[in-house]
Amino acid sequence: MGANGSSYPHSCSPRIGGNSQTQQTFIGTSSYSQQGYGWESKLYSLEHGHERPTDRKKKSLGLATLKRRFIKRRKSSRSADHARQMRELLSGWDVRDTNALVEEYEGTAALKELSFQASLARAEAPSLQRDLAALYQHKYCTDVDLIFQGTCFPAHRAILAARCPFFKTLLSSSPGYGAEVLMDIETAGIDVPMFSALLHYLYTGEFGVGGVEDTRLQNVDVLVQLSEEFGTPNSLEADMKGLFDYMCYYDALLSFSSDSEMIESCNERGAAAPTGGSGGNGCPGTPDEDLRAHKAILSARSPFFRNLLQRRIRTGEEMTERTLQTPTRIVLDESIIPRKYVQVILHCMYTDAVELGLVLRGSPSAGSLGEVQALVSGGRGASTRTEEAMELYHIALFLEFSMLAQGCEDIVVESLSLDSLVPILKWSSQPYGSKWVHRQAMHFLCEEFSQVVTSDVLYELSKEHLLSAIQSDYLQASEQDILKYVVKWGEQQLIKRMADREPNLLSGTAHSVNKRGVKRRDLDVEELKEILSPLLPFIRTEHILPPNSDVLADALKRGLISTPPSDMLPTAEGGKANAWLRQKNAGIYVRPRLFSPYVEEAKSVLDEMMVEQTDLVRLRLVRMSNVPDTLYMVNNAVPQCCHMISHQQMASNSTTAPSVVANEIPVPQLSVVKDMIRRLQELRHTEQVQRAYALNCGEGATVSYELQLRVLREFGLADGATELLQNPYKFFPDERFGDESPILALRQVGRCRVNSSPAMDSMFTELEGVAGFHPPLPPPPPPYHPPATPSHAQLKGAWRPRVPMPTPTRSFSYPLQPHPDPAPCSHQAWQHRLLLCAQATASRLHQPAGQGPSFAFRPASDEHGACYEGVHA
Repeated sequence: MGANGSSYPHSCSPRIGGNSQTQQTFIGTSSYSQQGYGWESKLYSLEHGHERPTDRKKKSLGLATLKRRFIKRRKSSRSADHARQMRELLSGWDVRDTNALVEEYEGTAALKELSFQASLARAEAPSLQRDLAALYQHKYCTDVDLIFQGTCFPAHRAILAARCPFFKTLLSSSPGYGAEVLMDIETAGIDVPMFSALLHYLYTGEFGVGGVEDTRLQNVDVLVQLSEEFGTPNSLEADMKGLFDYMCYYDALLSFSSDSEMIESCNERGAAAPTGGSGGNGCPGTPDEDLRAHKAILSARSPFFRNLLQRRIRTGEEMTERTLQTPTRIVLDESIIPRKYVQVILHCMYTDAVELGLVLRGSPSAGSLGEVQALVSGGRGASTRTEEAMELYHIALFLEFSMLAQGCEDIVVESLSLDSLVPILKWSSQPYGSKWVHRQAMHFLCEEFSQVVTSDVLYELSKEHLLSAIQSDYLQASEQDILKYVVKWGEQQLIKRMADREPNLLSGTAHSVNKRGVKRRDLDVEELKEILSPLLPFIRTEHILPPNSDVLADALKRGLISTPPSDMLPTAEGGKANAWLRQKNAGIYVRPRLFSPYVEEAKSVLDEMMVEQTDLVRLRLVRMSNVPDTLYMVNNAVPQCCHMISHQQMASNSTTAPSVVANEIPVPQLSVVKDMIRRLQELRHTEQVQRAYALNCGEGATVSYELQLRVLREFGLADGATELLQNPYKFFPDERFGDESPILALRQVGRCRVNSSPAMDSMFTELEGVAGFHPPLPPPPPPYHPPATPSHAQLKGAWRPRVPMPTPTRSFSYPLQPHPDPAPCSHQAWQHRLLLCAQATASRLHQPAGQGPSFAFRPASDEHGACYEGVHA
């Protein structure tokens, strides 16, 4: 405690470097949540944005503009060709089949929206506000104690001074580490809980969120008095940005070295060298090279730094006199964390923003991260913004700083273009790459596939990426183009093989394969079939338009496709099958791709048919499943067969619940699983998901799987942990999830509900509630007392003689509408009269008892034709 004001590092000198004018990228999981999705929406740009030169000549600009016009005109004409082909296909269809195809497209579009949202889902990164709230709660690396009404509040001097002018003045008079400061507040009515809420507000910028909530802080008069005494703080972001710029009360220094043994020894000893040099402990660092920081911020934002500092505190090094009066030096391995990125890391810790303009240019990277840079740069000299973000992403994972990692992912995705697509796909496919970036890159490939295949980017794609693209139902290309360019890709791969097999003497000469080229007839068809064998089965040849396509005929002629499309083959009933419709498909049905020109033209044709045949509009108002109920349950049980496991049997047969999912993913805590199931239930009852269930009758498993993937990714789990949501009783046999489980709710012994829609779930719940309802029994009736038997005199006095009714001589006849002429009625007139008579009779039969006679009718005949006779019943 003997440190004076000059010995404690509380100077407010500005940071060295740091350009406030550079562009910033703000991070957050909601960065894509507001982006709509439709047929025309594009998440990425095909333009280069960051690397486009600004000093081009007018001639090149004119040529580029002309080229873009030609590309636009070619694209529009190609889209018109696709629309014409779809219209020709639907020209021979009736309105029912066209309506079925449009409904299939609408169901696929609903699935695409769910898949897109699932691909964007990722775990929410802890924000600065959340980490500071945890810092105030757990009291990491506190350096001052505030004493108020006999209660001690450990706090952080730098945060309080940056946020509140009152504390800045107060703490300047007590600069020592761990000083006890007595608080004397003049505002009346401030007690210990309210003072704690005020400190929580200074850390987080909000009242009552994660701390002590006091309703008195909502009083305007109290807030006015507190603002007069303490001052009005700025926003949390502005104050933390000022703390980063000036580093007031810094208590940590970041140094760098390439000697791993010296780094380990320095960090174990505390590395608490004085600011003026190594301090005699052999650790590197000079005041100009070291970077200032606050241990509280480092501990709050990075578990790596928190564990490092807590380990030093447990060893007792932190409590020495030398450590108390000097900042703690942390030595970092420059081969893992290059010096040029540390400013970016610190800036993100203080502001939640990734600013790559703070990267120190010209500093080469070393170690494994340099290998990553070489992988994505392809041998070029200077690193691009995308490559820096990739390298910084691995540093963020090492520091366990998820906010920085997500910011780097956003920068990589923003840079997606035709030129950067292949390097980003290669990087994200590696084990150390980002799965979230890989999903966005594959989405970009599927959306811009028509542009990719017409450029040289096609030949740079790997077989795995091309296979994933053509497996998608949402690929934006026609089947004819897919077949055409997949064959071209295979031919290019075969040429590369031939070039690799040629002797070294011919390599690079005029006789080499690369120089003289290869003619198509020189290609080995068998080897080409071997290259394309994993890809061709996923091309939907049944949906190739036009049916007499030259591309398809050429592939059949060369033997690349051995079986012709099913619609070319006759069926057992005669005629041809229709592979576009689920009801008329001859074999295994494969839904058509959601290709935008086809979809728009099919809707247009259906609208024209509906105008011509308005009496069939009711077809679009009634939706029924395409298969019987029993087949529907069997079909949906295949992808989620784990639902068939009875949790009662599992609890009795197994000794212990499994601790991992999919043999590699640890089972999370029970509270996390319940939150996941509750989130899944919430998503399943949204309007969008309800619509997807309604449009995809018979494919509820696919909708449920997309929702499960989204929930898993939101909670930071791998995609292989879907069994955790499909059958939570397997991992928690003693728990009863009840209504929280969308799949296992109200499960009974021997009964399992597979992939039921939310509407069916609610219906079964209501029926089971009615069946389980047992109302109280009514009270017993009063005892029965029979009436007394009347005497003979009473019976005789009440008797009256009955008036005899005359017997009718003929039946009552009710003719229908009499004809003006005696000619007999025609058959249609007879039916009309019969209907009128039946309506009149029904009105009489429905009269209350005692208000009219009852009649029975039998056909009769009179001079006016057919009629009915009414006879007393």
